[in-house]
Amino acid sequence: MPASPESPPTPALMMSGDDYRESLRRYKPRVFVDGREVTSVVDEPALRPGVNALAFTYDFALRPELAPLALATQTARGRVVNRMLHLNESAGDLLNKLEVVRLLCQETGCAQRYLAHDALNGLAQAVARIDDAKGTTEHRARFNAYLAHAQDNDLSIGIAMTDAKGDRSRKPHQQANPDTYVHVVERNGKGIVISGTKAIVTGGPYMHELMVMPSRNMGREDEAFAVCCAVRVDEPGITLVSRPAGRPGEKLEHGDALFSRRYGQATAVVIFDRVFVPWERVFYAGEWEHSQVLTYSYATHHRHSCIAARAGFGDLLIGAGALMCEANGLDPDEKSNLREPMVELIKITEGFYACGVAASVYATQDAHSHTFMPDPVYSNIGKLLLATQIYDMHRLAHEVSGGMIVALPGPDEDHNPATAAKLSEVLQASPDIPYDKRIQTARFIEDLTASNQGGWYSVISLHGGGSPAAMKQEIWRNYPVGNKVELVERLLERGVLHDEQRSITKNRQPGRCCDTGCTTPGQPVMVPLPVLPSKA
Repeated sequence: MPASPESPPTPALMMSGDDYRESLRRYKPRVFVDGREVTSVVDEPALRPGVNALAFTYDFALRPELAPLALATQTARGRVVNRMLHLNESAGDLLNKLEVVRLLCQETGCAQRYLAHDALNGLAQAVARIDDAKGTTEHRARFNAYLAHAQDNDLSIGIAMTDAKGDRSRKPHQQANPDTYVHVVERNGKGIVISGTKAIVTGGPYMHELMVMPSRNMGREDEAFAVCCAVRVDEPGITLVSRPAGRPGEKLEHGDALFSRRYGQATAVVIFDRVFVPWERVFYAGEWEHSQVLTYSYATHHRHSCIAARAGFGDLLIGAGALMCEANGLDPDEKSNLREPMVELIKITEGFYACGVAASVYATQDAHSHTFMPDPVYSNIGKLLLATQIYDMHRLAHEVSGGMIVALPGPDEDHNPATAAKLSEVLQASPDIPYDKRIQTARFIEDLTASNQGGWYSVISLHGGGSPAAMKQEIWRNYPVGNKVELVERLLERGVLHDEQRSITKNRQPGRCCDTGCTTPGQPVMVPLPVLPSKA
């Protein structure tokens, strides 16, 4: 039942970072990292940067000055919840989500929890479409119960979407090994049993639960593979094979991996071996004809979020690049060879972020779930820009910083009595910037762009949320080329009528000009971006 208009929203449980760490102790997932089994995820050094990144999102949401961005009111339940678990009720919600993801990624590199937001919003659209097609309410009911569970317990949910896929030229049912895709192997009155492999699960080991979703459109023969459900990360039959998060322990005492030793992101291959899922946690199983709804809606929401995430990363490069110019004794105000690449870096970052803003402003309300969906064209253009320009961002940071970011002696030399004094004397550039501040900035940029972690950021930016080819396909599929063709034909006075059968004009959409822009009166708008206090 919706809360009465007079009732103030009730806050859901909000964990702190320490509460989150403690909550992980109540889960016992089977996890392997670097060939060894992990006994306690929260105490595992190889995963600590990832746990730290998630813990930051929890503490962030408890800061009163950030509450308008970090929290949201789910009006159907009258509950104040973490925005990472909120269903969007307006274009303003999408704008606020964009801003909060950018802020979180400025601090952590990748906030990771926003994938749950994207999946929950995509799934809300999918179950509503299925119910409306079948004339039932059961899929909505299961989803709404799970949503309440996730919101009320402030869960972190890992998204198990990308299948191992096997032979990419074959569909799921054609694979020699069916376990390259997650599929239903048994169903009974109590639930379903699933087996298979998900290949790239962000933050898998330190999540509370996993949302299993299909990774592609399905045909009738793929019915067993069209399954979406939620499982605890430690459910019997689940094994997670993870990479370390960030660069844990790397020169910790001397400050080499200045950023990624503190914050990082693990990705895991998750193997499901006859995992039982009760019906109340099954959102659909076998509805192959609706599989494209979830893949499309989730991808659009997620690419919208990725825009904000990489804008936060761009902010780090812009700030570090400017500091490096200063530490080198050079002023971009006076040196056009520095000013121009700095402006280019700003242009790239704010350019793709502007697409995220446009996607929010031009959001539309889904007819089935009544949630708000970012515009697919701007979402995909923004994600395509960041995916293909991430390498330019690294190059520009290198250009303004100079070769010292990879040519410096290792951090152990800073404590070598035979070399430290001379190095600090001759490698200081600006008389106003101490040597240790210069090399600290240089190593920070190296960590972000020229280390194994920097390479990881490049690849995850390129392929995370889908390949550039997938985004180009969505742009072409959704862009109203037909409107433009008919515009030119009208100007040429051809008098050609619109023809739905004509391929080049079939993709059309109404104009976007109206008295109120693309919002309705009273619709929430984005809250002002707060100025964060500097850390002591």
